[in-house]
Amino acid sequence: MPNQSNIDMLAKVSASIENSKGFFVVDYRGLTVKETQDFRRALTEANSHMKVYKNNIVNLAMKNAGLPDLSDKLAGTCAYVFFENDPVDAAKVIKKKSEELKKIEWVAGLADGEALDADQAKAYADLASREELMAQFVYVVASPLRGIASVCAGPARGLVTALDALAEQKNAA
Repeated sequence: MPNQSNIDMLAKVSASIENSKGFFVVDYRGLTVKETQDFRRALTEANSHMKVYKNNIVNLAMKNAGLPDLSDKLAGTCAYVFFENDPVDAAKVIKKKSEELKKIEWVAGLADGEALDADQAKAYADLASREELMAQFVYVVASPLRGIASVCAGPARGLVTALDALAEQKNAA
């Protein structure tokens, strides 16, 4: 008979998996309480959150949800960073904090329904965020329109310049 606390934890893990688009797994050994609080705060700003669960319960919840098996990668002290929208934002926070603190290691991840190893999960941090991609798209679309507007305004600008020069000539005479 399973322990009631494990049953409750399985329900929490299942809810976390269901309410997120995926998660990254990190080894957080060596973080102080203050560093962990700062890390969690930074993740919250990126619409993600970090939870520490038992690895075997996470494996069971993933199996129940029909997700890929990560059991070979999940060992030791693992924290799960669940992201709500964009995996890139969460990955960038993890990368920044791991470089800053030198104590956080990538373990694995699950994004877009695919299991990721540490290198694949880390690669998400190097991608452009959704906002950056939207800004690039707007620039690409607006650039030719700006050129067309400039070309169309050219003859009118030339006419105004000619009329201004003509007015100055008459005033000088």
